[in-house]
Amino acid sequence: MNVVSETLLAVARGLPLTVGIWLASVATGLAVGVLVACLRHFGPRVLNVLLAVLVEAVRGVPFVVQAFLLYYGGPFIGLDLTPIVAGWLALSVYAAAYFSEVFRGGFLAIPPGHTEAARLLGLSTNQTIARILLPEMALSVLPALANLAVILIKETAILSIITVPELTFTVSGVGSASFAFAQTMAALALSYWLLVELTAFAARRLERGIARATLGTA
Repeated sequence: MNVVSETLLAVARGLPLTVGIWLASVATGLAVGVLVACLRHFGPRVLNVLLAVLVEAVRGVPFVVQAFLLYYGGPFIGLDLTPIVAGWLALSVYAAAYFSEVFRGGFLAIPPGHTEAARLLGLSTNQTIARILLPEMALSVLPALANLAVILIKETAILSIITVPELTFTVSGVGSASFAFAQTMAALALSYWLLVELTAFAARRLERGIARATLGTA
């Protein structure tokens, strides 16, 4: 089997796991990020400070170090995870820290009068968040969320260092075995570029859909 065929097979083997871990991490990161942003914005000051420290700790340490610590350091504290679970958890925590800051900025950008109006109408905090704040900030934060999602696609490549058999791991394995590094790395770069472009296209379609639904624009 020639290098081209082996590379294509490696892409076919690694791509589904790359996309799966990325989607799962984005979904988890969004959910945790919204929760952290709400707790920081509406919770007591001491909770805000504690969560701020945790968020900055995650944002201040390179993702490659976090992945290493979780997978190779976890067993020392009784956390023995498989490579895939460790990769998903590490990427989810990393994503949640950045997503939470985007959502928190979205909350801060909403005029205070909107929240006051909701209180005057008798809405609870949960109702205010669900019915007013989240829909209002959805359009404004979507570009930043899409940009972070693109970054997370490329960060999945780092998971190869903890032996997650994703795209970079499988394709680079072909390069190491055949010494055809130029061809395999070119295929790898093309694969990530296509993923990024598809994500950006989907984000633009979603942004236009939200704009039509919330603002009545074309």
